[in-house]
Amino acid sequence: MEFVTNFGVGLSLAGRTALITGGSRGIGAATVRLFRRAGAQVFFNYRAAAEQAALLARECGGEQHCCAVQQELSTPADGESLVRSAVDAFGRLDCLVVNHGVWPPHDAPIGSMSTAQWRSTLAINLDSTFGLVRAAVVQMQRQTPLEGARGHIVLVASTAAQRGEAFHADYAASKGALLSLTKSLSSELAGEGIYCNCVAPGWVATEMSAAALTHPETSKKVLATIPLGRVASADEIAGPILFLCTPWAGFVSGEIFNVNGGAVLVG
Repeated sequence: MEFVTNFGVGLSLAGRTALITGGSRGIGAATVRLFRRAGAQVFFNYRAAAEQAALLARECGGEQHCCAVQQELSTPADGESLVRSAVDAFGRLDCLVVNHGVWPPHDAPIGSMSTAQWRSTLAINLDSTFGLVRAAVVQMQRQTPLEGARGHIVLVASTAAQRGEAFHADYAASKGALLSLTKSLSSELAGEGIYCNCVAPGWVATEMSAAALTHPETSKKVLATIPLGRVASADEIAGPILFLCTPWAGFVSGEIFNVNGGAVLVG
């Protein structure tokens, strides 16, 4: 039998629709662009970056292929509303990427961290995720499967979820909950053809991390914990997210995909 070589094997999401939260900047924007390049119709939300969101939506094909909507995400109801908007726009939901989140940049020792900060971080990073996932699962359960899958859910966590982060206990706790949520959802839903996985980035060059990474002392400490000796680009996180939503990841469920330059192995 002759072996046929096909150079340029692709990761295609043609015919799929995706909802990507926090899609106007950073990892979210890189993921929007990559999903569109893979052929998906994309719906994404933004909180305040209206101009950036509008430019990105136009760049990615306009309303027929890529829609942006302003939507706060801090309650379960917010998440459910966003899912409804995405389904209204494109008729179904094949991929949910929960990328949004907040990382309060100032150090907050646990002894002086305010209840307001704790509640705000968990509301944005976790409560709204519950609403997004609940509504997305209901939608996926009523859909006709495509290539054996009713849908894919990818939660974006952090290395802080596994190692903790001093002076940022609120953030680490909220992201740590996503790891358990991923495994719980996989155990519950994989048999129905709904795949749930998690991507856990390390330090990434984004607007959210810019203040820390441009501070000489902080940057030096950060790089010392990364065996590869650099931080990631947003595209290097978007790639694994895309992979987990394709048929090439058809036997992957309940996994925590570390994308951190080896950082979790340190310390």
